[in-house]
Parts: sequence; structure tokens; C-alpha cells
Amino acid sequence: MSLVDIFLYDTTWAFMVEIAIRVTVMFVLIILFLRFTGKRGVRQLSIFELTIILSLGSIAGDPMFTEDLPIIQAVLIMSLVIVLYRFCTWLMMKYQPIEDLLEGRSLYIVENGKLVLDKIDKGKMSHDEFFAEMRQQGIEHLGQVRVGLLETDGTFSLLMFADDDVHYGLPIFPKAYQAAEEIEPQCHYACMYCGQVEHVVTDKQKCHRCEDKCIGWAKAINTKVVR
Repeated sequence: MSLVDIFLYDTTWAFMVEIAIRVTVMFVLIILFLRFTGKRGVRQLSIFELTIILSLGSIAGDPMFTEDLPIIQAVLIMSLVIVLYRFCTWLMMKYQPIEDLLEGRSLYIVENGKLVLDKIDKGKMSHDEFFAEMRQQGIEHLGQVRVGLLETDGTFSLLMFADDDVHYGLPIFPKAYQAAEEIEPQCHYACMYCGQVEHVVTDKQKCHRCEDKCIGWAKAINTKVVR
């Protein structure tokens, strides 16, 4: 086999155009797939970095063991992916709406010790997911958290109340996050759906904040952050 066969084989201009179309379509599909499936599985890598890794990994693999796949096709695909990546990066720098569309925005999950209702209702993140993120950062209950932010790369950022400002909040560790079977008048209770702390007289009482979505009342705690 000659060097011409190794690099070009039977590649035609028509097939190169087809490759360009295929790459553009798949590049867009990968971004859309990652964008609309959320960032729960994406950590540290941005959407575009992960897209490049997935794309180039597949592109580089096939020509290594496919005899009738010339290198020029892989080079063309890699070049197009990089050009598309740079073009999209330029668009994001120039136009904020495009950056919001492709990379998304940071989401407020916790504000002033309570869960942000519209993010819960839209399924942006489940209770188990953001509770796990907060537990890993040493949080025991929502009353310790002033702001909880889900970043565009999938990480979770927290701003804490000062020790003197910590108030009663919903516990987030499994043993404490349990619906109370008997209400004690002298205790504080937090809604297990939204984190609202209220005076509760019966375990059947509905939360004034999330109303019928209330799934029970857990005994609220006001312990300070252990530093």
C-alpha cells in the first residue's frame, strides 16, 4: 500500500462535503444532548470541553484500526470540530444569550435557609442531589446556608450565615430528615419539601409556602457550623 492510499485512499470531494455536514450535525447534537440532559454528571469540565473530548476521542479511535478509513478524513473532522469550537467560543464571548443557551446559567437552589421553589418544581435538581452536595461541604441543616448556587460546571457553591445568624432549618442528614410522627408544641419544624420553618400543631398541617406539595414535617435544628 502506498503513502497516497494511506492518507487519501478513495476519498472524494463529495465525500469530504458529506463529512463536513455529518460533523456539524453531530457536534450540534452532542452539545444539545449535554445541555438539555443537565449538568448533574458533569464535574469540573465545561460542556464544550466534554464535547471536544467525546468528539475527538471517537474521531481519533476509528482511523487507528479501520483499514479503509484514510487519515485525511480524521484530520478534516478534527479540524472542523476545532473550528466549530472556536466559533462557538467567539459567539459566547460576544453574545450573552448564546452563552446562556450553550453553557446555561448558575441556579439559586437555596436562599436564606430555604429551597428555591421554582427550581424544585422544574426538576432542576432533586433533594437527594443537593443535600448530598451540601453534606460534603459540612452542612448539617438549611438554616446554616444563606445562598446555595448550582454553578454552570455542575459544582455547588455555598455562602454561610455567620454563627450568630444561624437559625432553625431543615436537617439534611438521612436520620434527621424524617417526618415527625408526633408533634411537640415546644419544638420547631421544617417542611421537608421546601425547608420553610413554621409553628406546627399537627403532622397533617400544610406548609404556608409550598401548600399541597408539603410531604411532611421534620424536627428543625439550629446547630452552628463545625469549622
